Order: sequence, then C-alpha cells, then structure tokens
Amino acid sequence: MIRAADLIERKRSGDELSDEEISEFVLGYTCGDIPDYQMAAWCMAVYFKGLSGRETHALTDAMIRSGDTLDLAAALGRRVVDKHSTGGVGDKTSIAVGPIVAACGVPLGKMSGRGLGHTGGTLDKLESIPGFRVELTIDEFVAQVREIGVAIIGQTGDLVPADKKLYALRDVTATVDIVPLIASSIMSKKLAAGAEAMVLDVKVGDGAFMKTLDDARILAEQMVDLGKRAGRTVVCLLTDMDQPLGAAVGNALEVREAAETIVGEGPPDFTELVLDACARLLALSDLEIDVDEGRERAQQAMADGSARETYERWIRAQGGDPDLDVLPRAPVVHEVRAPRGGVVTRLSALPIGIASLELGGGRRTQDDAIDYSVGIVCSAKRGQTVAVGQVLADVHARDEESAARAVEGVAEAYEIGDEAPPVHGILLDVIE
Repeated sequence: MIRAADLIERKRSGDELSDEEISEFVLGYTCGDIPDYQMAAWCMAVYFKGLSGRETHALTDAMIRSGDTLDLAAALGRRVVDKHSTGGVGDKTSIAVGPIVAACGVPLGKMSGRGLGHTGGTLDKLESIPGFRVELTIDEFVAQVREIGVAIIGQTGDLVPADKKLYALRDVTATVDIVPLIASSIMSKKLAAGAEAMVLDVKVGDGAFMKTLDDARILAEQMVDLGKRAGRTVVCLLTDMDQPLGAAVGNALEVREAAETIVGEGPPDFTELVLDACARLLALSDLEIDVDEGRERAQQAMADGSARETYERWIRAQGGDPDLDVLPRAPVVHEVRAPRGGVVTRLSALPIGIASLELGGGRRTQDDAIDYSVGIVCSAKRGQTVAVGQVLADVHARDEESAARAVEGVAEAYEIGDEAPPVHGILLDVIE
C-alpha cells in the first residue's frame, strides 16, 4: 500500500514515480481513499517538477482504467475517427466536420463537453437546436454511428471519472495550466471513447488556453506521444485563435454558420479549417487515401449535397429539427460601426468571447443557464479594409441594456489602422 505523502515528497524532489505508484495513487483518489488535499499537493509538485513522458502515459492510463471504455472498432467493424478542440471563440468546427466526414463514408463518434467561461461548448451549441438530445446511452451512440455515420453526445459519467474529479480539483487549486495534466486529461477521454485515429485542434493565441505557438507545440507533442504509446494515431493541427473563428460567436448563431458552411456558404477562415480537419480525418481512416484526396472528397460532399443530407439525418436522429428557421433568435440586434476608415489590424478573440458570455451565451459556473439566441456576428475580420461607419459586427441580445454593454466590448476588440497586418492562414503548424 502506497503512502500518499511519500509520493508527494518524492515528486516535490523531482523523482520519477513508477507506473504502479501513479496508478495506485490515481485510483485511490478516485475511490476516495486519498483526500483532495493530498492530490492537490501532488498536482502542485507536478506544476513545479513536471512529469516524464512515461509518467504522463501512466497517469493517462490510470485515469482511463478508473471507468468504462469503448471499443468502437470492434462494435462497428470499422476504423472510427474522432476530432477534438482545446477550445476557442466561435469554434463550431465539429458540427460541420462530423457530417462531412460521415458523408464521405467514414464513421465519426465523438463525446464532447460543455462550455465554461469565454469558450463555448459543442453540446451547448447543439442544444440550441430544438429537441436535440445530447444524452444517449452507449448502445444508442454505437447504433447511431453505425446507421447515420456520426454522433456527438455528452460524456457518460462512467467514462474516465478520475478526470472529472481531478479537473474539478485543479480548477480550484490553480493547477489547471500544467501541460502533462492538460494532455492526460484530453487524451484519457479520447482514448477511453474508443476512436482509433483522431485529429486534435490545438488553438493558439489571445482567445485560447495556449497563448504562444511554442507552448502549443509542447502540448501537441505530448498528446501525439500519448497516442503512440496507446497504439492510436494522433495528428495535431495548431490553429489561429488570435481572432474569433468564422463570423458567428454564440450558440444558435454558430449552428447556423456551421450548417451554411456544410453547403459551401461559410466564412473563408472557418471553411479552411473545416476542410483541413476533414482532409486529415479521411486520410487517417480506412479509406487508404492521402490528405489531398481527403480534401477533394470533403469538397465534393459539400458541393453535391451529401454532407447537408447527412447533417439533417444526424440532427433528426438525435431528436432535433435541422430547419435553420427554428433556431432561436435574439429580440434585439445592435450594430457596431467603424469609427474611422482603414484596415482591421486586430480583432481580439478574448473580448468577443467575454462579450458573448456577458450577453448570456455562456456560463461562469456549471449551473448557469444559457440564452441560446444571443451572441455576436463579426462581419469584418483582420486584414479587411473598412470605411468609416461601416458595420464591423452585429450584437444579438435579449434586451437593450445588455446589447449596449456588449457593443462597447466588441468595439474595443477592434483596432483599425492604416497598414494591413501580416497575412497567414488559420493553420499554423501540424504535429504528427
């Protein structure tokens, strides 16, 4: 039997712990034998001393073994793919990617999360669709992936319970921003959910958790390594989150934009990311095609209507109505106009995300209610030339007072200058 205090002391001194010690410590914490204060002390020791690649894998494996696991390949007889994002402002990518990949003949099964703070959650966005159910049983989940080709549901309580308990503790003990713990948290859920190949979208910049490209690379490399150690294929896309993704920020607004993108009518940057992710997922599948062929097939599915048909079948299968006209609409819409002519040199993602949160489009605590109709649509993006008085964005609000506050916040997110900023695509790097 381990002594938790000994493991804390050894990690504080920079020692490496064995796989068995980490496993017993994590499983003991999950079942309540090890108290919060000792796990918090261990996390703080990890914050200062780090974990080796082997230790991070042992931690991830222990968290997976704390609950149930799925084997989608065995259940479906196919190589199943998955996609995950580290979270950003306006990130509705999975809602568009899932049906496009499925329309190309590759099953995508995904367990997703809810939003907290300025980053939105895929489940909240999907629940803005009237009738949509995110809580399916595992049998329903597998059956839907088999029949429709795509399902996105909430994580079941029996899947990686150690991560849920540990994350809640890290959130209140200032130990969230530790790369090995971030990597193990993400990968434990992805590996337990059963996909054999996955594309991870690591956001970089103002509106993301990882603020610099170097930090994002470190996280990506650790997640790729964890995938390899578990016998899975992982590709990380490092993507720009210095400005919101696409135009829409806010639940129903983002669903609408995702559906429009599926038929080729989405914003250029969002469409670029959707195609990048689809191309990589199709190349990782059992179709035996490369990334270029994957992109071509994704574009064809968008052009011939098969992606839209799959989207509508998917939404109906989970109880929702795919008609965009039934999505909730905010009663108040205010415009944000350019104070001068010039070029948009900056559109900061973080204040846009905060403005959407304060409108009611997000939650500060897990128990907060969400207004699915509110949000912001940024029609002017970085590098765009605007005239004085031109509309930069539209604020969708529940009342005049909240709209006025949001207009101020959105206006502050924009900077307009005389010279265009450096141009780059949304994809910053690929780690595989």
